[in-house]
Amino acid sequence: MKRLFDTVVSAVALIVLSPIFLLLALGVWLSDPGPVLFRGQRMGLGARPFAILKFRSMRRSPVAGRQITVKGDPRITPFGRVLRKTKLDELPQLINVLRGDMSLVGPRPESPAYAPFYTPQEWAVLSVRPGLTGMAQIYFRNEEGLLRGSDPERYYREVILPTKLAFDLEYVHNQSFWLDLKLLVLTAVALVWTVAPPPVRQPTEPNPIAARTGT
Repeated sequence: MKRLFDTVVSAVALIVLSPIFLLLALGVWLSDPGPVLFRGQRMGLGARPFAILKFRSMRRSPVAGRQITVKGDPRITPFGRVLRKTKLDELPQLINVLRGDMSLVGPRPESPAYAPFYTPQEWAVLSVRPGLTGMAQIYFRNEEGLLRGSDPERYYREVILPTKLAFDLEYVHNQSFWLDLKLLVLTAVALVWTVAPPPVRQPTEPNPIAARTGT
């Protein structure tokens, strides 16, 4: 039932939103001529890699080795800032849903670069298709603003990632069609009002990766 729901809703949404797709694609190209879509490697069902699709919000000269985007990132184009703030850059993931790479609701798809930081328990989030939206995506809608300090990559790995995975695990263990509907409604609410995430640990607190691996 979940896959049928994903297929029908994503197909209808792609048809209905096609004029908006064309306008956004034009805006991306005018802001920084080049490909209008960004393709990034993510881990899907069973940890199989797939290319996630987004409207390109950054200039075509990325910073080597950086997996995350911080607040005020100079790589983001002016139009890209609008896309990211409104989450319109995520719309092409409806194609991923239609293809079967993703679901409308599910755990946040992460880069394979973060796989070594998962605990054995956290690998359970890869037992279902990743979602266009979900608990982690809703609570961390403004994730860029949470990244701080001189080493935001480390802060993400050690503080934000474990918290998001905890939400994703909760979803995996309690998933149902009705929970999916609830999260879709909450996603719509989060686009208008900020849904504050729960308190997260500060960087001065013990390193969770070291604590969990014994390093």
